[in-house]
Parts: sequence; C-alpha cells; structure tokens
Amino acid sequence: MLFDVITIFPEFFKGPFDYGIIRRAREKGLVETRVHDLREHTTDRHRTVDDRPFGGGEGMVLKPEPIFKAVESIRQAGNAEVVALSAAGRPFNQAEALRLAKAQQVIVICGRYEGVDERVVDHLATAELSIGDYIISGGEIAAVVIIDAVSRYIPGVVGKEESILRDSFSDPEALTSMVEHPHYTRPADFRGWKVPEVLISGDHEAVKKWRAEASVRKTTRNRPDLLTQKE
Repeated sequence: MLFDVITIFPEFFKGPFDYGIIRRAREKGLVETRVHDLREHTTDRHRTVDDRPFGGGEGMVLKPEPIFKAVESIRQAGNAEVVALSAAGRPFNQAEALRLAKAQQVIVICGRYEGVDERVVDHLATAELSIGDYIISGGEIAAVVIIDAVSRYIPGVVGKEESILRDSFSDPEALTSMVEHPHYTRPADFRGWKVPEVLISGDHEAVKKWRAEASVRKTTRNRPDLLTQKE
C-alpha cells in the first residue's frame, strides 16, 4: 500500500515513520511512505502556498493550485483516496481506518493555518477527516495518526492479525462501540492492588463474561457517548 503525504514541513516525517508499526511495515515491503513538499508545486519565485481569505478574517488559507498539482502528479492508483485533514472534517474512527485500508493508495493533505481552499475539499478530496474535536497546529501529527491506524489493517503488518479484531472500536457493524476491557499482567498483587480473581481462575468462559462486562463499565465511565445506539 502506498501512502503519500503532502505538507509544507516534509522534515517532520523523518522521525514518526522510522518507528513502530509503520517502520516494520515498510521493512516488510507492505507499505511505502512518500513525503512531498507542497512548495515544490508552486510556480512563483517565492514558492507561495497560501494567501489571505476572501471576505476578510484572520489567518491564511492554503491555495488550491499547488495542492491540485501535487495530487495530480503523485496519484497512481485508480481508487486512490485523497484525504484532506481538517478540524471541520468528519471524525476519523476505526471504521474509517478499515475503509481506507482497502485502497491501493492514500494521499493525505496536511492542512495549515486556517485550512485549505474549499475547492480542494469539494473537487479533489475523497474525504475530509478530523482526528478529534480540538485544534492542533497542522495536519502533520494527524497524518501520522491516520497512517498508523490504517497500516494495522494491511495483512501482515500486525504479527497476530486476530488481535486487531479485539481492539477498541473494531466492530463497525455493532450497534454500539465499546472501548476494550482492562488489561492486567504480573505481579498479581502490586502494592495491595490485586488482579481480579476471575482472570487467574483458569475459567475461560468466566473470563470472557468478565471482559464483556468490564468493557461496558469502562465505556460507561470514559466514553458514555459510545453507548448511544446507531441510527
């Protein structure tokens, strides 16, 4: 699978892609990551990528011309996904990661400043995504999050592929999403805080039941919004 990232800060990605899941996927030849400097697709001597917004207002907006040129020059797959990262996008979640993993190529446009010209979203991007209801300085961090999450669904990337089926939010068909149950490891007694007895009982059915109930409890405590039934 091919991931292409369009950014005005290409040096940012020298670290994140060299560790963990993404590094192992690259070493196995399962994933290729390419980073493109948006300024390379400008035509003026100042390599201008942004301008003031029409209608006035604070901040700058990334211009459409260099973004269109960048995407058109690197698009290879017919079913390439072009993702515009924006705080105004729809939420990125596990189901979205699974959907993107089915593409041969994912092109990620890293927004900056006040974002990108809306014509990029309307006429070039196949999805406008946000990693959360908060503001960060640019799309670079979000791009790493998305590429990491999508990479996990590529066959051979995760050692035990069945483990991703047990991750939080991993059943897109469920009426409700749940966070994963709590995990414990040795020692069984740490500073007087003991592992739930059922987990060391050897009773697999009892463990399964406890984990399901614990998942509901943890979801209720940390993410009660997930318990709302899907329409």
